[in-house]
Formats: sequence, structure tokens, C-alpha cells
Amino acid sequence: MSTQTNQRRDDSAVGRRHATGPPAADAGHPSLHRLSVSATLHCMTGCVIGEIIGLAIATALGWSTLGQIGLAVGLAYLFGFALTSLPLARAGLTLGAIVPIALATDTVSITIMELIANATMLLVPGAMSDRVFDAAMWGTMAVGFALAFPFAYLANRWLLARGKGHALVHQYHQH
Repeated sequence: MSTQTNQRRDDSAVGRRHATGPPAADAGHPSLHRLSVSATLHCMTGCVIGEIIGLAIATALGWSTLGQIGLAVGLAYLFGFALTSLPLARAGLTLGAIVPIALATDTVSITIMELIANATMLLVPGAMSDRVFDAAMWGTMAVGFALAFPFAYLANRWLLARGKGHALVHQYHQH
């Protein structure tokens, strides 16, 4: 049996073990760490795609700071939930089954990412630029997501250890 096959079996068992046993029993298990990093990177990918597209559109259209943030956050949630939904749809789940899983999987992590990343954007003078190609805006966004990552990671780890969050969708992902 290949190492990759063993890894898949090991990773998919983490959520089940934690859902049925005491969370502390496997708290240091490396697969929990890998799943937590994977879930956080997944969340960050959706957030970054949404933020970049949202800020680029809103900035190019000359929208206010509030409008820029509103569009960017809305698209971050949209892309985050869409990235979760794709493997579920490929697995044959109905939209009625996909929506609650996607909401339960990503809402906490996306919220953490968006709060910290956007707070960073608002707190750094000049970061909310009116120019699409302003390096300060994009650099500050990168810093905001870097600051948000450990907090989203901890939330994802806590949820995974209890068989919640990304554990609900992990069985449908192809690694």
C-alpha cells in the first residue's frame, strides 16, 4: 500500500476518532495538524480570491472604503463556500445537502480571516487606496492574511478535534 493511501486513511480517520473519543486523546496527532493546516489554507484561498477580485472591482469603480470592503468580504464568503461545495457536488450531493455542510465547514474560519485581514487594511494608513495597482494595498492585505492564519488555524484545529468544521467535508475531498 502506498504512503499516500495510508495518509488518506489516516487523515480521514482523525475526524471520526475525535468525533467519538475525547478530544485530548489525539491532540498531538500529526494528521490533526495537517488537516488543520489544509483547512486553513483552503479557507484562505477562498478569502484571498474573493478579496482580490472584490477590491480590484470596487477600487477600479471608485467605490468608497465601505463599498470596497463589503464587496470583497461578500466575494470572500462566496468563493470560500464555492471551494467547499465543488467536491461535494462532484460526490453527488444535492444543493440542499451541500449548503449546510459548506456553512458549517467554513463560516468560522472565513469570519476570522475576514475580520483580521480587513481590520489590518483599515488600521494601516493608506492601505485602502483608490488605485488598483497600489503595492501598499496588496502588501497590507498579504500581511492581514498572514496575521489571520494562526487564529483561523486554531479555530479549525479546535473544530476538527471535535469532528466538526472541515471534518464534515473531508471525506468528499480527493487528495
